[in-house]
Amino acid sequence: MSGQQPGAEPRHVLVLNGPNLGRLGSREPDVYGSTSYAGLVEECARLGKELGFAVEVRETNDEGEMIRWLHEAADGKIPVVLNPGAFTHYSYGMRDAAAQRTAPLIEVHISNPYTREEFRHTSVVAAVASGTVAGFGIGSYRLALRALADEGRGG
Repeated sequence: MSGQQPGAEPRHVLVLNGPNLGRLGSREPDVYGSTSYAGLVEECARLGKELGFAVEVRETNDEGEMIRWLHEAADGKIPVVLNPGAFTHYSYGMRDAAAQRTAPLIEVHISNPYTREEFRHTSVVAAVASGTVAGFGIGSYRLALRALADEGRGG
């Protein structure tokens, strides 16, 4: 079932990834899995199309760029799936940009931060997100995209 009305244009969705996520597949595969970043992009686009979304996946190691992307999403009323990476724990600038959202914003994490180092237990984004999905590997992205589709249907 699609997240859009029949005959409607696909809804634009941004999937934004923070630092080091471009290294998926080679970065700590025991924590982040073996799916490459290209595999993540492909999976998000595939499922997005199935759900009636035009998904655009981006990755940055630059906090300022992430903030600009969040402003773009707010200005365009674009839903966001956000994996802030390390920015999760300390970027108040990114948190303030996320707080300006005008469409759903779902925070995602590949691993479960609460089973890891204590500094990872705090998210400055969670309080301004529509919800958080964590600990399901790349499946966290799939769950977030499905949640956006459900929300679009009033579910």
